[in-house]
Amino acid sequence: MGLEIVPDPRLDGRTVADAMVRRPKLLGAATTVAEAHDFFADDHVHCALIVAGRKLLAVVERSDLRMSLPSQAPAVALGSLDARVVRPDADLRTSWDAMTASRRRRLAVIDDNGNCVGLLCLKRSGTGFCSDADVEARAAEFADRVSCCADLAD
Repeated sequence: MGLEIVPDPRLDGRTVADAMVRRPKLLGAATTVAEAHDFFADDHVHCALIVAGRKLLAVVERSDLRMSLPSQAPAVALGSLDARVVRPDADLRTSWDAMTASRRRRLAVIDDNGNCVGLLCLKRSGTGFCSDADVEARAAEFADRVSCCADLAD
């Protein structure tokens, strides 16, 4: 018998816009497969949002990197939008239910024009969603770790 994940009761009556990360990292349409591999060097990075301007072209997940494409090929060819996007006005509890049922922890948030307006990130615990502050803290931690390792290599 598996452990049942119980959602935060504060999900009820809220929308995706209430919980999404509003400043996700975006990669441009010219991003290569090699650059996408580098982007995933941080083990906290689980998806890459490939955009042209603000228009979301593809969501590339870590598992998509298994595709065999030349390193200089466009990374957009690795990704998809199918089952990887949600609208900001979607019900948050319904989104949580769908994400936990499908074991998907990231959904790009797009507006009616297909523009990327955020990222819905389910916490590893499954009980709630990451915030901009959470993402910024992890990015700073990664930068510190990388600079520390660089210092050791010198």
